[in-house]
Amino acid sequence: MNQRDVFLREFRGETIGSVSAQSSSEERFQNQTLRPILKLQNELFIAAFHNYITKCKSDFYTQTVDKKLATIENAIQKDIKFRNALKGMIIGLFTQDEYLLYIKNSSNLNKRMMSMLIERLKSQLQLFEKTAL
Repeated sequence: MNQRDVFLREFRGETIGSVSAQSSSEERFQNQTLRPILKLQNELFIAAFHNYITKCKSDFYTQTVDKKLATIENAIQKDIKFRNALKGMIIGLFTQDEYLLYIKNSSNLNKRMMSMLIERLKSQLQLFEKTAL
């Protein structure tokens, strides 16, 4: 393992969630890699979404809660440029071995990444109120 990989693993922290012998490789990847990265990058994701709604969704602050939740989901699922920027914030913190695992099953892992990120942003909706700025 090279210095970068050692640094990344220490920097990100421990596994979040349980990993057992029965865990699928995707579940292990989710708990050992994705969850710690999402936790570490949380403030950056918040800032990125603030920027997104400022540039692309000026009516966000007047929307109902349900509409705001839908906006979060649509932004990540349908705005490819925004989605790719978010993916880059995550993938950039993979070790080389994690990246090799990722490229073998990128389609399913991308779905997991984005659904976890959507839920993370939705659960912090109060941070996207006009007064929270």
